[in-house]
Order: sequence, then C-alpha cells, then structure tokens
Amino acid sequence: MRPILLLNITGPDHPGLTAELAAQLARHGVNVLDIGQAVIHDRLNLGMLLEVPETEDAAMRRALQHIGDQHGLHAEFTTIAPDDYEHWVAAEGRPRFIATLLGRKLGAANIAHLAQVAALHGLNIDGITRLSGRFSLRADEPRKRACVEFSLRGEVADEEALRHDLLAITRDDEVDVAFQRDDLYRRQRRLVVFDMDSTLIQCEVIDELARAAGTYEEVAAITEAAMRGEIPFDESFRRRLATLEGLEVSVLERIARELPITEGADRLITTLKRLGYKVGILSGGFTYFAEHLKQRWGLDCVSANELDIEDGRLTGRVKGEIVNGEKKAELLQRMAQAHGIDMRQTVAVGDGANDLPMLSIAGLGIAFHAKPVVRERARHSISTLGLDGILYLLGVRDREVPA
Repeated sequence: MRPILLLNITGPDHPGLTAELAAQLARHGVNVLDIGQAVIHDRLNLGMLLEVPETEDAAMRRALQHIGDQHGLHAEFTTIAPDDYEHWVAAEGRPRFIATLLGRKLGAANIAHLAQVAALHGLNIDGITRLSGRFSLRADEPRKRACVEFSLRGEVADEEALRHDLLAITRDDEVDVAFQRDDLYRRQRRLVVFDMDSTLIQCEVIDELARAAGTYEEVAAITEAAMRGEIPFDESFRRRLATLEGLEVSVLERIARELPITEGADRLITTLKRLGYKVGILSGGFTYFAEHLKQRWGLDCVSANELDIEDGRLTGRVKGEIVNGEKKAELLQRMAQAHGIDMRQTVAVGDGANDLPMLSIAGLGIAFHAKPVVRERARHSISTLGLDGILYLLGVRDREVPA
C-alpha cells in the first residue's frame, strides 16, 4: 500500500495558489483521497489526504516546501497508518446531521455550547460553514444576521435527549438552533406554507377587526378563555366572529392595505419563488386578507376562513368549515398531493398551538416567534431573526440572495 500523508498548508492566500500546489502533486503521481479548503480573512487553510508513490515521497515534500517558502506558507506532513485510514473510510456510512446556529450575533460561548452538546451525544464535527454575510463592526445595523452551519456525523442514541439539550441552548443564549438529518429531502424541499396572523404579518386580524367594531375587550376575553382551555377553538372562533356582525366591508379594505409585514417576509418569499418553491398560506384567519398577500407575493395556494358578507357588511358568521389545527394539517397534505410533492419535502411555519399539527407532519416544521409551550413541542424554532432566517435552515447563504 502506498504511503498516506495528511498535508496541511496555512498562510496568506492569493489566486492561483491551489492550482500551483495541485500541479506539483500531479507531477509526482499523487492521488488525492480527501480535500478541504477554507479562507478566513485572507488566510488559507488547505488540507489534503494524499496517496503518494513511495519513490516520490521525499521529492514531493521538497517541492511543496519550496512553494511554501516562496509564498510564506507553512506546510505540515502527517503520516497516516493504513488501519487508521480504513477506520476513517468505514465511518463514512455513519448518519449525518446538520446543526444550524443562528442569531443577531454569535459569540464563542454559543459555538462552545453547541459543540459541547454534539460531543456529549457522540457526534463528530466534520465541518463548520458560515452562511451569513459579513457585517461591519462600525455601522449600526439592528437587523444584522449571523449564522453558521455545523456538519455532524455519528450515531445518536437518544434523539429526544439531544433535542432537549439543544433547546436548553436557545433558552440560555440569545440564539436559535435547528437540528436536521442531512439527507436528500433536506436539500430538496419544494413546498413552504405559512400561517398568516403573527407569522407573515405582525398582528391578529380578528383583533384589528374587533377594534374597528368596538368589541376588542370582549374578543380578548374569549381568546384568553380559549387559551386556558375553557372554550374549544371552534366555539371561541364563532363567538369572536359574532361580535363583528354589521362591520362594513370598507374596514376590511383599510386593514388589508395596512397589514404590518413581518421582518424578512419579502426577502424570504421572493427568494423561495425565485428558487422554484411552491409557496402558500394555511391560516385560521380570513381569506380576504390571505388573498391580499397572495397578490402581493404571487403565492401558489391559500386556505383560510371565508367571511360571510351580505349587503356590504359582515354577518358575524363564517362560510364553510372552520380552519382549525387539524384542518391545517389536512390541507397541507392536500396541497402537497396536488403539486405531486412528498411530505418530507414540505416546510410549515407558524406561531400558535393550532399550528402544531401541521408543523408535526411537515418535513421541516418551524415555530416562528412562538410562545414557549409551542417552541418546546415543535421540532425547530426561530425566535431571534426575521422570517428570512428560514433560508439558513434550507442551506441558503446570504451571498446567494439579493440584499
């Protein structure tokens, strides 16, 4: 068996350097078994696992050292035992995962906490990649984004315990952590659906309607009772809606024009559409407002509750079946089937307890700025960034998206 060498080269980077090094290896008949390169602040870090003809070993080392001396590089050679190489090859089949760490900024402690959890559960870090763009330390940018992606490998004995430990990081640090299997479906999502109220928009439309109708306090009391479990969702929905009887349709038009769009929604949906995703709304709110957003973004599908209107006023009733949590999950499955999309290729995003059924069946379910009870029950959550933080969970880098 030919000698196996691990070559590590560090130093100042410049164009053509990798080409020069590889050309020299080629002259000595070297096979490259593995390679990885990163440039951080114009400093090159290049690693190669090489299979070297025994007769060329010494000459190859001298040639690389000469290149290093010319360019101010440090070259280090480590001999790899054949058994160690075979053990490394055998590890190739172990499960792979992606852990995404994101927030407004990331400190060494955040990275340490994630690395410690990975080690605790027997996962090796194969690589770390920055997905977020660079930001100035001088400019005051309140909406800055920071994200790194960890490529992990290993057998996880207790995924629930791992998820619990990752959730603890998000409670203690001002960061979010997403943990996904690194499989074909993670890289091939095709359908993304959003809850509307308090997800795509920063309000609850029924509250805005109640304010216009002068029934906000009554509606708020019903909502609180429902959240305490004293009233079933469907009954609370009908009771709140009944308080809006007689409200003029012109009020709906005004509220629709003034909907407060959530940070990052425009950037996220524009990017998803450019990448060919099907994008839709699955809302326990109202189709009147969902259709307004559909036109804004050119969405593919919308399902929500249809307000009953007579003579230009609300009747206080809803047409058809109420879109509750179970209905959302059913509609997501229908949307995926209609577009010929496997459920493992779907993404669902929402903030409330009534979103949990669809979050649980989607390939990637994300609780967005949700209450603690929803975050703990959802598999993934984002609480530190805007909606465009979801792009990181899809593996999209900032440099691939227009600002």
